[in-house]
Amino acid sequence: MRFFVDTADVAAIAELNDLGMVDGVTTNPSLILKSGRNILEVTKEICSIVSGPVSAEVVALKAEDMIAEGRKLAEIAENIAVKVPLTWDGLKTCKVLSDDGLMVNVTLCFSANQALLAAKAGATFISPFIGRLDDINLDGLELISDIRQIYDNYGFDTQILAASIRTANHVTQCALIGADVMTAPPSVIKALATHVLTEKGLDQFTKDWAQTGQKII
Repeated sequence: MRFFVDTADVAAIAELNDLGMVDGVTTNPSLILKSGRNILEVTKEICSIVSGPVSAEVVALKAEDMIAEGRKLAEIAENIAVKVPLTWDGLKTCKVLSDDGLMVNVTLCFSANQALLAAKAGATFISPFIGRLDDINLDGLELISDIRQIYDNYGFDTQILAASIRTANHVTQCALIGADVMTAPPSVIKALATHVLTEKGLDQFTKDWAQTGQKII
């Protein structure tokens, strides 16, 4: 499974990238707002740090405008994946941009039928939102499983990019189901290293070592 980091925080991206934990980046208008920076400038800087796909989202609602915005965003760097919403206009945009040879990430997916349409429109990535489905008492992980089966049944090349990841369990289950990619905030990725027994064991080792009175260096 590839790890994308869901942020526009350049420092956080660089830190995880140095550890080999970043295969790509996803951004959205909310994350750009949080960064407080110009979308073109911050996206260009992110693309200079990360060699993998960097999703930059259009904000228009009509296909004609989305296409224009998508082509503008794609000029930033070769590793831009234009992010479009899963609406009819978004699907039209996906078809045009994918035919142009651009990577397209179709986002805000909440059903298997939507994912099927995105694949037929030539999406590079489909982004089902796990956490937001869980928020309304639906099973986000079941959606990942359904999409995986449909794509495998018909040999679609569209990659499943599990999004709205909230917990370490989400990551584990997505990996078991066979999602191609997951995107999560830096805090969630770092939390994957945490386990109460690791902390307990390290604490005991530290106390025992202190009693030896020894030093390695």
